Amino acid sequence: MVTVEDAVIAKYEKGGKHFEVLVDPELSYDLRSGKPVSIQKMLAVNAVFKDAKKGMRASPSEMQEVFNTQVIEEVAKIIVKEGEVQLTTSFKNKKIEEKKKQIAAFISKNAINPQTGLPHPIDRILNVIDKVGIDIDPFKPASQQTEKVIKAIKSMLPLSLEQIKIYVRVPAKYAGRAYGLIKEYGSEGEWLNDGSVRAIISIPAGMKEELFHRFGSITEGNAEIREEK
Repeated sequence: MVTVEDAVIAKYEKGGKHFEVLVDPELSYDLRSGKPVSIQKMLAVNAVFKDAKKGMRASPSEMQEVFNTQVIEEVAKIIVKEGEVQLTTSFKNKKIEEKKKQIAAFISKNAINPQTGLPHPIDRILNVIDKVGIDIDPFKPASQQTEKVIKAIKSMLPLSLEQIKIYVRVPAKYAGRAYGLIKEYGSEGEWLNDGSVRAIISIPAGMKEELFHRFGSITEGNAEIREEK
């Protein structure tokens, strides 16, 4: 449980009524980001306030009227997820930088430079994101912000999210291990009479080298693998 000194205030208003809880900034951020969180650990004080700084607590009847429950943990969850959490500027900036890195890593993994056929390094993508000055939401998942970031940086960084098809056939000796990997890439695979398994796998072009490496590794280089034209 976070101490009161290290906690931040989360606020919520509805129907002219005001509610506050004192929360751990990291755990409240995680909750808003959709991660499972222990509400008891998130709360610095197991109470809902009308004014946390003055110590004025909300009454059970007020909570029931607005939240349809008097359970403090349930009320606190709604306040954090739907209200305003007073995070510090340094904390927000830290989370924005983390989100930028997630977005850049996704782009590097799933897109290629059409001029070279290779992925852009993460650092190069981060530099361009900073240059274009696009706003990154620290609470919104990286996957939901990637499209707007790609649109913003494409004028400065050539990108292609081209999908390619890879044919894979794995000998019977390695088929069991390979089948799980085939399913991981979204293909069902086909078992052949000799015990081998084959599949056509669709992936973003930027993941080609990773796929070749993974199948080569689990089959000791004995997989038949090629890009379908």
